[in-house]
Amino acid sequence: MNTVKVAGLLAPIVDGEDAAVANLAAQFTAAASAQGLVDVAYRMIDSPVGQLLLAGTEAGLVRVAFAVEGHDSVLEALCAAVSPRIMRAPARLDAAARELDEYFQGRRQSFDLPLDFRLAQGFRREVLVHLPEIGYGQTASYAAVAAMTSSPRAVRAVGTACARNPLPLVVPCHRVIRSDGSQGAYLGGAEAKSLLLALEAGAK
Repeated sequence: MNTVKVAGLLAPIVDGEDAAVANLAAQFTAAASAQGLVDVAYRMIDSPVGQLLLAGTEAGLVRVAFAVEGHDSVLEALCAAVSPRIMRAPARLDAAARELDEYFQGRRQSFDLPLDFRLAQGFRREVLVHLPEIGYGQTASYAAVAAMTSSPRAVRAVGTACARNPLPLVVPCHRVIRSDGSQGAYLGGAEAKSLLLALEAGAK
């Protein structure tokens, strides 16, 4: 059984195990949450762009990660940057999972989730706050996004902010493209970006 260490305890990660073990895992999770031992809860969901890791704090959704980022590496980074008290506790992320499912089904065009931006500071955070202003099914160039900020010439920095966006999909950096109309790079990969843009174009 795989485990995650939480405040000196080992939280079981259940994947296809029997009902008794699953019940013990659920009890462990509930007890740890009730005692305030979980600072970062996480879960995995399947999606058209591959398996996604969702992580949340009491403040809100703090991380959405693609499989290509390496979920184990993402969890280790969250331990270092946020708290080592991290645990697989899906219930805290039910709303995020539901809204992402609705998005991928073409039934949701914007997200209504509390967000924890602690992993983005300074200008990067300013860029991310502006990205939802790009409407569903629309795109904007890196230069256009820079023009929304306090540093309208910082086009390259906008690209960096998008590349390091800790909340892709929910904070829509996939809608930012190059001035020549080409897609540009994307944290989840070029294929994922194409799929997301096509999804939104077809569901408008």
